[in-house]
Amino acid sequence: MEPGNLTSVSEFFLVGLSNDPELQPVLFTLFLSMYLVTMLGNLLIILAVTSDPHLHTPMYFFLSNLSLADIGFISTTVPKMIVNIQTHSRVVSYEGCLTQMSIFILFACIDDMLLTVMAYDRFVAICHPLHYSGIMNPHLCCIFILVSFFVSLLDSQVQNLIVLQFTCFKDVEISNFFCDPSLLLNLACSGSFTNNIVMYFVVAIFGFLPFLVIFFSYYRILSSILRVPSSGGIYKAFATCGSHLSVVFLFYGTALGVYLSSALSQSLKKDVVASVMYTVVTPMLNPFIYSLRNRDIKRAMWRLLSKTISSLYLHHPFGV
Repeated sequence: MEPGNLTSVSEFFLVGLSNDPELQPVLFTLFLSMYLVTMLGNLLIILAVTSDPHLHTPMYFFLSNLSLADIGFISTTVPKMIVNIQTHSRVVSYEGCLTQMSIFILFACIDDMLLTVMAYDRFVAICHPLHYSGIMNPHLCCIFILVSFFVSLLDSQVQNLIVLQFTCFKDVEISNFFCDPSLLLNLACSGSFTNNIVMYFVVAIFGFLPFLVIFFSYYRILSSILRVPSSGGIYKAFATCGSHLSVVFLFYGTALGVYLSSALSQSLKKDVVASVMYTVVTPMLNPFIYSLRNRDIKRAMWRLLSKTISSLYLHHPFGV
């Protein structure tokens, strides 16, 4: 299909990361490895949290859901890219592109909402420790998860409906390795101003407001920490929030990099690099950030590993 003013589109063409044939095996190996590491790291956190009674608290409940969302987030883009590299095909159907875009937005928004809920959880734990168990009860935690899912689903469907309003596209080439919503918006050749306004309004509501909640929560946390007289209390508070803050900066920093690089730079390579950081590197690093900075997670993983080894040994035909 030739680029131009198209009245209908049946498929798009993903430009990908590189057209160099010699780089394809390297990219295949690299992204398959990153995907497997991400899956393993997040699954270990989920197993550690669910199997260890010491981690049956709101903070780790939200963390296990964040790991689950990260698995869905990276699985939306990377497997398709790996298949495309292996089959030497970069064509994606119109329906497939919209489906990928919707699921991508869904999991990105769930990540955003869960980070917001986790910030509120830390705020209650540090600023209102005596009322923590009463406020962050299991019923409220489940409501937070359900609200995060349905709000994210609403965001996904609203943006999907906006794209469905496009009657034609200026080009069929998407200059990325997945169906990026912002790139699809730029390819539209009709009603772009109105759609831009609506799209950026939706992004502001579902992106900027959660960030404000996180900012306000940590503002209150910082104010509370500065009133703590002992250095031990300050260290404990920072240790509790350190992992979450690192993930927040990583998530929002890379997400902001994607949109700023798209808006301020015309370099396609920079856009793709920013997208890789946001969609692949961030979900891969989250388990390492939480496991390396959190003693409870490390102990739970060690107990899980010990139980697994013991179970395998006992069921081995030569085991005693």
